[in-house]
Order: sequence, then C-alpha cells, then structure tokens
Amino acid sequence: MFISGLIIGIIAFLFIGLFHPIVIYGEYHFGTKIWPFFLVLGIIFCILSLFFENTIISSSCGIMGFCWFWSINELFQQKKRVKRGWFPKKGTD
Repeated sequence: MFISGLIIGIIAFLFIGLFHPIVIYGEYHFGTKIWPFFLVLGIIFCILSLFFENTIISSSCGIMGFCWFWSINELFQQKKRVKRGWFPKKGTD
C-alpha cells in the first residue's frame, strides 16, 4: 500500500490551515504592501521543489510555494473583509 498521496493531502490541508492566520496577521500589521514578499517566497519554494528527489518533500515545497502565491490574492481579499467590518482594523479596539 502506498500512503504518499495521503501524506501529501494531509500536508496540503495543514499548509492551508497555516496560511489563513498568516494572511490575517500580515494584512493587519503590514497591509497589502507585503505581497512582493509573498511572491518571492512562493518562487523560492517552487524552485526548491525541483531539487528534491523525495516525492513528499518535493510536493510539500510545491504546495507551500503555491500557498504563498494564493495568499497574495487573499491579502487583497482580507483588505476588503476589513473594510466591510468583518475583521478589526489596526489600532482599533
């Protein structure tokens, strides 16, 4: 029995869960101006994924890279959610 797919699925699930608070924290403290940082990390992790022979490690790096890319969009969506009042603005109680 091969469990690599299951392990990769669990890793993807955990990364997605990890990035939700990263986006909220990043937008709260830095606004959307940190999107280039997310882009660079996404590129780095995608390139890293090309250098690992191990399927799970390579897949994990690729998933992490694309989570960073997706988080760029989510930063701008988070800005809209803050504007709607769904999340607090920095400096307000």
